[in-house]
This record gives sequence, C-alpha cells and structure tokens, in this order.
Amino acid sequence: MFKNYIKIAWRNIIRNKVNSAINLAGLAIGMACVILIVLYVKDELGYDRFFKDSNRIYRVNVHIKMGDDEGTFGHTPPPVGAALMDNFPEIESYTRVHMPGDEIVHYENGGQKISFTEKNILAVDSNFLQVFNYQFAEGDAKTSLQEPNGIVITQKTAKKYFGNAEALGKLLVFDEYAKPFVVTGVLKDLPSQSSLQFDILQTIASCPPVKHFSWSWVWLQMGTYVKLKPNVPGDAASIKTLEAKFPAMVKVNAASAFRRIGQPFDEFIKKGGKWQLHLQPIADMHLRAADVGTRYFAQSDIKYVYIFSAIAFFIILLACVNFMNLSTAQASKRAKEVGLRKVMGSLKGQLIRQFLTEAMLYSLIAAVVAVILVAVLLPLFNQVAGKQLAMDVFFKQYIWLYLLLLSLVTGLLAGSYPAFYLTSFNPVSVLKGNSFLKSNFGAVLIRNGMVVFQFTVSTALIICTLVVYNQLKYNQTKDMGLDKENVVIIPNADRLGTGAEALRQQYSSMPQVEWASISTSVPSKNTFGDFYVPDAGDNNEHTAKDIALSSFMVDEYFVPVLKFKVLKGRNFSRDFNDSTSVILNQAAVKQIGWKNPLGKYLTYPGNQNQRFKVIAVVKDFNISSLHDTISAVALFHSSSKTYRANTSYITVRVKPGDMSGTLKNLQDKWKSFVPDVPFEYSFLDNEFDALYRSDERMGAIFTVFTSLSIFVACLGLFGLAAYTAERRTKEIGIRKVLGASVSGVVAMLSVDFAKLVAIATILAFPVAWYAMNKWLQDFAYRITISWWLFALAGCIALLIAMATVSFQSVKAAVANPVKSLKSE
Repeated sequence: MFKNYIKIAWRNIIRNKVNSAINLAGLAIGMACVILIVLYVKDELGYDRFFKDSNRIYRVNVHIKMGDDEGTFGHTPPPVGAALMDNFPEIESYTRVHMPGDEIVHYENGGQKISFTEKNILAVDSNFLQVFNYQFAEGDAKTSLQEPNGIVITQKTAKKYFGNAEALGKLLVFDEYAKPFVVTGVLKDLPSQSSLQFDILQTIASCPPVKHFSWSWVWLQMGTYVKLKPNVPGDAASIKTLEAKFPAMVKVNAASAFRRIGQPFDEFIKKGGKWQLHLQPIADMHLRAADVGTRYFAQSDIKYVYIFSAIAFFIILLACVNFMNLSTAQASKRAKEVGLRKVMGSLKGQLIRQFLTEAMLYSLIAAVVAVILVAVLLPLFNQVAGKQLAMDVFFKQYIWLYLLLLSLVTGLLAGSYPAFYLTSFNPVSVLKGNSFLKSNFGAVLIRNGMVVFQFTVSTALIICTLVVYNQLKYNQTKDMGLDKENVVIIPNADRLGTGAEALRQQYSSMPQVEWASISTSVPSKNTFGDFYVPDAGDNNEHTAKDIALSSFMVDEYFVPVLKFKVLKGRNFSRDFNDSTSVILNQAAVKQIGWKNPLGKYLTYPGNQNQRFKVIAVVKDFNISSLHDTISAVALFHSSSKTYRANTSYITVRVKPGDMSGTLKNLQDKWKSFVPDVPFEYSFLDNEFDALYRSDERMGAIFTVFTSLSIFVACLGLFGLAAYTAERRTKEIGIRKVLGASVSGVVAMLSVDFAKLVAIATILAFPVAWYAMNKWLQDFAYRITISWWLFALAGCIALLIAMATVSFQSVKAAVANPVKSLKSE
C-alpha cells in the first residue's frame, strides 16, 4: 500500500511540473534558511564548551561604581586569583592572562632579518595551558610555560616564521624586550569556537608591567579565571552563595592598595563606590556578557541567537503555508480523483495518508535540494556572518538527523491542511459536477489568514531591516565631536624612541599633511583610566566626589589634528609649562558640576595627591561606538611624568587627493628612522566603522533572510492568486462578455489581496516596533523609529504582493471568455 502511495505521489509531482517546481522551491528555500540558521546557532552556543572541565571554569568579573560611572569588567587586579584561592577552599586553581599590546617580533633566516607586528600576544600564568587544554602539535602543557623566556606559538605562527621546519627550540626576538625567546611549544590552530584567540603566549614572569603592579587592587589589566573543585555545585544558587563571601575578602586585601593611592577603601565604599567580584561560567562569556567590558574575548550576544531562531521558525512556517496554498489551488484538479476513489471504496484515512505521503515526498526532495543550496551558499554565508562553518559538520554533529526530523515535521505540517481539506469533498457532488469549491466562511478565513500571516511576518521583517539600515547609517553620519575623515593612524611610535618628535616634524613639513600629532592612543582605541577628586567650585557649587576619567596623553597638535572644538580656554602650547595641565570634555565638567571650570584643579590620589589645572573645555566627542554614552575624558600633556603608557601613535591629518602617494611618502620617512620596524597604518574612519562590524554582519544576515522570507511568502500568494483565478473563471468570462475591461478584471482580482496585505501591514507595525525598540536600547545614541519607515515598509509589501498577484490576474483577464464559459 505504501509503495502505491509513493507511486501515485510521484506521478502527481511529474504531471504538474510548474506547481511542483514552485512547491519544491518554497520548501527547499525555507529548509535551506533553517539549516543555515541552525548551523549558526549551534556554532554560537558551542563556544568554549570544548575545554576539559569547562563546567568548572569561571571568569572573575569586577563590578565597579566610581562617582557616577558604573559598569562590569572582565579585567581584574593582578592579586585577585591568588586571594580567591587562598581564602576559599571551593577553588581548585586559578590562571591569569594579560594583553601586553602589539609587539614587533624579529627572526633571522639565512642572515636576513624578518620582522612582523604581532597583535595577538598574551602573557599568561605557567598553568594556563593546563586549565585551558588547547591541543598541542609539539611540546607539553606542563612544561612549555615553566621558563620565563619560553613562548608557545600556534601552527599558523610557526609556519609564518619557520615554514615547514620544526619550530621547537627556535628563537624569536621581541623588540620591546630586546632579548630572544625560545619556542617551547606549538599549539594546533585554535578552534574557531574559542572566544580567546591568540598567536603567541609568553609568561607573565617575562612581562614587566604585571610584575610592577602585582600588588595593585586598582590596576585592572588582568583576566582572571578560576577552576572550582569537582565536588563544588555549579548551579546559580551555589555560585551566588560563594560570591556572597567575597566582599569581606576584598575589603581586607584591597585596603592597603587603596591607601597607597590615597583613597581609603572604607571611605570609597561610604561615598557609594563599589568594587565587587563575580563569577561567570566560561560557557556564558561569548553570548551572555554583552554588558561586560573586556579586551580578551570575542563576544556576541544571545539576543541574535533568539532573533535568528525566531526567523528560522517563521520562514519554515511561511514555506509550509506556501505549500498549503498551492495544494489548495490544485483542488479542482484533484477533486474527481478523490470522488472516484471514495466511490471505489477508499476510506478517508487512506486518502489522508496518500496526501500526507505526497507532502512527505515533496519535503524529502526539498531537503535534498536544500542541502545542495546550503553547500553552494555556505562560503558566502561564512563571509557575511564572519564564521568558519563547513559541510562536514553535518556528520560530525549529526546535523543530518536534525535535517531528517525537519523534513518529516515540515511534510506533516505542510500536508496536513491539504490532506484533510481535499478528502472532505462529497463524492456525489463532485461526480455530478456541482461546485464543491463554493466558498464557506471557514475555508475563506483559513486561506485569508494564511496570506495575512505571511505578509505580517514579511512586513515586520521589512520594517526591522529598514530600522537596522537606518541605525547603521546614523552610526556613520552622526556628529561625533571630531573629524574622522582623512586621518591616518600610525602605531608603534614608541619604537622610535627620541626620534618620534623628529619624525612628527618631518611629517608636518610634508605638503600633503595638514597636522601631525603624537599621543598614547586615539579615539576608537583603548584609553587609560583612573579616578580623581575635583576641587569644590565657587560658592560650593558642588560637593567634591570621585570622578573616573578616560584619558589620553597628547601633545599640542592633537586637538587640531582631530579638530576638537575648544569651547573655553586654550589648547596646550609650548609657550606654557603644561606638565600639570588638563583639558576636559563637557561630559567631565557636567559630571563634576562645575559652572566655571577654568582654573579649577583635579587632585590625583594615585600620585601623592598631585594636582592638575583645568586650562580648557572641549566639545564632547565619542571615544568608542554609539553603543556607549560619551565618557568623561581628560587630555593630559605628554610632558607630564605622572603616567607611563605602553603604546604610542602618530596621528596624521592628510589633505584629500593622492592618498597612495601620501602613504608612500609617510612610509619612506618611517623607514628612514626605523627600517626594522614594519610601517603600519589605518584610517580613523575605518577604525570607527570596525566598532560596528558585528552590527553590520547581523544587518546583512537579517537582510538576506528577510528577502528570502518575502520570496517564499510571494510563492504562497502566487498559489492563492491561482486558486482565486481558477475559482472565478466563469465569473471573469461573464464580466468580459458584458464589457468588462482587462484593467477592470485585474483590479477586481487584486483588490481583495490588497486588503489582506493592508491588514497584515497594520498587524506587523506593533510587532516590529516592539522588536526594534528593544534592539535600539543597546545604542546610547540611536534613531527615532519614524512613521515613514512603517509607511515605506507597507508600500514595499503592497507593491511586492501586487506584482505577484498581477501575473495571475492579467493571465485570467486576457483569457478568451468563450473558453472561460466552457470551463465547467
């Protein structure tokens, strides 16, 4: 019997080639979308779970409130790990990481000195590779990081320096330390699902800044990870209980460090300050740490997993609705078949199984086509999504089982309504030629409901896509308080030593250059931060309280290079001794509460209460993405001896025009000073654009799936239009005989669909507004969702729908009325 079902189903697929192709296209595209999204979601959810005992490894986060600034950070003070292990028996071990910054690495090959700038170097504790068990190609986790001058590199890095030769025992020279490091281990290239990505590991013992600040509970430059003992419960309640014991330990251990910088810890807490430690499972670091600031891990957001999972669900529903509509449109052609089989003794259950088998066959064929589509589209999808997904995941992670289940569920879902609908016909009425397709309220409601559902989803996705596009455009065009165009950033200026100023002067003298400056950092990159105590203002206009400042050390050319607007006071100048001067932005002045900031002082407890005089206020400018509010920022002069920075940049404002020639001249002058240091550069506008790369990727993925969902929805609408035209064939013939024009017939057939799309559009508005309003909350500076976005989306949906319906409407309208009247 089942074999007969398959045979009949196959014959029907072959007989109705056009409709079968449309059915298969809708299901295949829907399944391909679902497969791609499932691969994406599984990849996202699998981050950091491959480590041995990953369920026992936690990152230590610190929650800080200083003045009006509050946030959670994945950077902790150096002593935190040891203090936690000494005070809490639940903790088995700890390990730490520190990011020293970019490093120039040299290697001599046949007398030739080869240099690379390495951006992914981490300084780690000697047990790092025992806690995080990355796979070794050469070497051993227990011994490779025991010596201070030992380094571990990845296979990719080993090939870059040594080709196919063995890397163990080879020497690499770090420019900053001016001494060789020996390769003691080679790791297999890191899994893409590792949030922590690096090329070289050095030991913390070889990193002077960490040793210098090893005592400090206020130097937040370490990532600390603890591993709980096997018998310690890892549920949320148990972790909360353990965390509740941390404040007493922090108070005891941090007190001396706070006193050392002139800020008693008890006084800090009484002022409303917070310095709290929390544990976060490493499996949550990738997706559930969007509000945790960190430099060490590549982060995403769980909300995108939810969004794309919902899109996958709705797309497969749209594909099933499309199948139902097309199957219903073919009802008149299958009615006599059903009638004859019923008269010949077929039971309703047998007929239902026949139609479900047909739907299952469609679904299985569509699944095969979907896999082919995924194989073809996967490289493009990887490029858009920034992933490294491969087809072999189908077998490694048994995705094929999910695909088989998806095919069966899709077949049942898509075939259920047509099966029960087609088998409900009265055989006597059908064989007598009576109109079994006369509309009843239930059937009309279901069919119209399908169309409304399809275009509600599609219109909502159109609105969401427009909002995402407009926010991304706003990110690029918003006034950020600085001019980021035509600004070249050249790193590694600290490698120039005393020649940095001489090179800056040579750059400034170039006819293609307007200004050149040297600074510890630039907006869009890292700043250094500390807290200060501002003086009380005139007439006690504010109460002195701590203020945290994001800071840069700059020269007198930094302000004109970035075109900051000085609102009050003067810029740094060589005519003055500005070693204890400071320039604040508006946000800092507002947070302090000063009405007349010029001439006021900031006291820095971290250096024996050193005082800095405010000489200017500049207009607010963004130092990070629009996800974050504008920080309170301070500019200190580079002549100040208070601060030591590990990085230095030359920032050059160039004239528009021959950019390649300008860059070549900049490089030639660089090479004349430091021929062994690679010349690298970036553009400030590109650096800011990179801050939105994940948002742009999500927007691109969103646009692709929105387009596909609209296409699938249109297939369903095409099916219903065909059904409607078929049902009203004689009516159309009569109207034409009585003088109706083609345009009149087209309008008659289209107006009902226009009404349905209009209803769907109205239903989509609140859904899309709620979803996008939630998404925009992640941006401190965001667009307003204007009414015209909804109007535009509605017009787009209506135009797409009418273009789809018009084919069937025109086809029916231009048909010979004589043939139409003979159709029954």
